[in-house]
Amino acid sequence: MKHYSSGPTTVNDYFMMYLAKWKRAAVVLLFVWIVVTYLVISPLRCNGNQDEASEFQERLKKVSSQLETLRQQHSNLISQIKKSSSLNGNLKDIDTGSLFLDGVQGPTEDYENLRRRIYSNTKELWYYVHHELTKVIQEDNKAEKIQTILDQIGERKRSLLSDQQSLPELDGYNEWRQAEAANVSDLVQRRLHYLQNPPDCKDARKLICNLNKGCGFGCQLHHIVYCLIFAYATERTLILNSKGWRYNNKGWEYVFMPISDTCTSAYDDKVVMWPEMDKKYSGEVTYDAKVLALTFIDSISQKPKFLPLAIPKDLAHRITRFNGDPSSWWIGQMLKYILKPRQAMQKAINDTIAKMNFKKPIVGVHIRRTDKVGTEAAFHHIHEYMVHVKDYYDQLELTRPVDVRRVYLATDDANVLEDARSKYPSYEFLGDASIAKTAATHRRYTPLSLTGLLVDLHLLALCDYLVCTFSSQVHRSTTTLYH
Repeated sequence: MKHYSSGPTTVNDYFMMYLAKWKRAAVVLLFVWIVVTYLVISPLRCNGNQDEASEFQERLKKVSSQLETLRQQHSNLISQIKKSSSLNGNLKDIDTGSLFLDGVQGPTEDYENLRRRIYSNTKELWYYVHHELTKVIQEDNKAEKIQTILDQIGERKRSLLSDQQSLPELDGYNEWRQAEAANVSDLVQRRLHYLQNPPDCKDARKLICNLNKGCGFGCQLHHIVYCLIFAYATERTLILNSKGWRYNNKGWEYVFMPISDTCTSAYDDKVVMWPEMDKKYSGEVTYDAKVLALTFIDSISQKPKFLPLAIPKDLAHRITRFNGDPSSWWIGQMLKYILKPRQAMQKAINDTIAKMNFKKPIVGVHIRRTDKVGTEAAFHHIHEYMVHVKDYYDQLELTRPVDVRRVYLATDDANVLEDARSKYPSYEFLGDASIAKTAATHRRYTPLSLTGLLVDLHLLALCDYLVCTFSSQVHRSTTTLYH
């Protein structure tokens, strides 16, 4: 049985392998020489012609001479190898790079060490959990012991995540990911602009989206996203009807840049409410009408396959290479195209932000109370959010010092900010109580409230980490913008 060393293969090992190969080559050459000699001599034994015998003798001499030349070259090569291997025992005279395939440069030592450490620590985490929980099963006072185990697991988990977050910085592809994300984003924005500004608006296929949904800003924002994705997938120009909008009676275009610069009317074309059922085929939905009007997504029983969490097939292979949550990234591109405040609104947002000491690192926390509690969501105390804030900063301090633990707190309850500051004095809470007051139910649908909401949306998206509940559509919008 052969035994193989588990250690790395050295350069000397490679030359020993080559030396063994040359020995085998010598045996092959000897065999060839015997065969040739036999073939040359055999005709002489069968034919007595002197001329032919002389010719074969001459050929035999040439073959013998060639074999002797090969043997000499083989001997010289073996001598050079032995001589080189004796120089300090490290074969400095040989180009070791030529021994590796294509001379490809491998990963850095730091990257490989980090990769191995993650693998090792993951195994150790399981060994620890298995061992400790096996002991707890047999103990009486379990509560204290379980809490100790949870604390230990938390530390190990933070270490693992910290290492994993460092991998992209060491693998050599971080700049590529950023550049690819920017390139694909630019491509999507150009596609949307092309669809929204067709060469001939009158002949273009269109999709009518009515912004009269009776819900808050986050909900309405997702409705526009739903319409824009539908328009993109069916290659239509989106027409947004927003007159009488709850936040501004004049419409969306008086707060934000218009969805289209050149095509804002369906003219006199017939408008067909989608989903339209094609009578030629039994109940199949059709997209053939030139102008479609889209119903609210809540009333659609069978949603089209191109709606989230779907992403465009032709871009999927690119998006998934630089982003681990491609559907959020895709929705974020829709929001990027939609949310372009006009100059007056942008100035109001900038003025509000300038009053705050917004610095990084910072964690964004969004606490939705008021009308959501008791209907769509349960009441969550501040400490439920701060557990995750503390965990983030504990993990961050494994790799860098943190001078101040900052939290940007966005809420529709003005009392939350004061409560957080009194209970967590070691944290610096940023927020504007006036924004929370304008978010109260009786003041919510006003231009001032919308300004405060956009400030929250913008700053939350700029935070390093987010802690929110998915019962709030503002938070869901922030998450996609964050990506």
